Amino acid sequence: MAEKKDITVRATRREGRGKNDARRARREGQVPVTIYGGGTEAVAALVPLRELAAILRSDTGRNTIFTVDVDGVEATEVMFADRQIDPVKSRLVHADFKRLVKGEKIEATVPLRLLGEPIGVREQAGVLEQIIREIEIRCEPRDIPEHLDVDVTNLGVHDVLHVSDIPISEGVEILTDADTVIATVGVVKEEPVAAAPIEGEAPAEPEVIGKGKKEEEGEGGTEEAK
Repeated sequence: MAEKKDITVRATRREGRGKNDARRARREGQVPVTIYGGGTEAVAALVPLRELAAILRSDTGRNTIFTVDVDGVEATEVMFADRQIDPVKSRLVHADFKRLVKGEKIEATVPLRLLGEPIGVREQAGVLEQIIREIEIRCEPRDIPEHLDVDVTNLGVHDVLHVSDIPISEGVEILTDADTVIATVGVVKEEPVAAAPIEGEAPAEPEVIGKGKKEEEGEGGTEEAK
């Protein structure tokens, strides 16, 4: 389950809202963030990149509950609601934090973990294919699991596991469509292999259809000419 980490992130109010201001902040190791929710107005702030990167690398990752303390604003518990990553540098460039309110459910993305070796792999030479690796859920912040485990031991060849097969705890609602396929066991098709020629044996020449007939016609034509 997601748990409150003993983490407090210090932040400063973000005054400039333009692209140049955001670029300058990133060059200085700061990430522009927006804090919203909880019946309070949204706050734009700047947070040190190294502190947010450490949270995202932790076991609970983006589902970590932590405290953000913005200068001049009351400290509040938050979670990542959204984040933007630079596709080239793989670095966080912007984030949205959602304030947590006791008793209020939030939506979160949780990774799926497949457990066991399918019978279709163990006894039928099949291959396990995982189609999706995470699902969307809704629950109270502290009820968010770090991951959801799904047993695939009884999957045979061509068997399919759906989202509806995931066991969940009370208070957790799965938002991903129940018919979505999680995993299946497929069969590897072997490509036909041409027989190798026997050593020392010349490869067979291709048969020319109609060759004999043409030769007979040619010989008959020669007799007539005589």
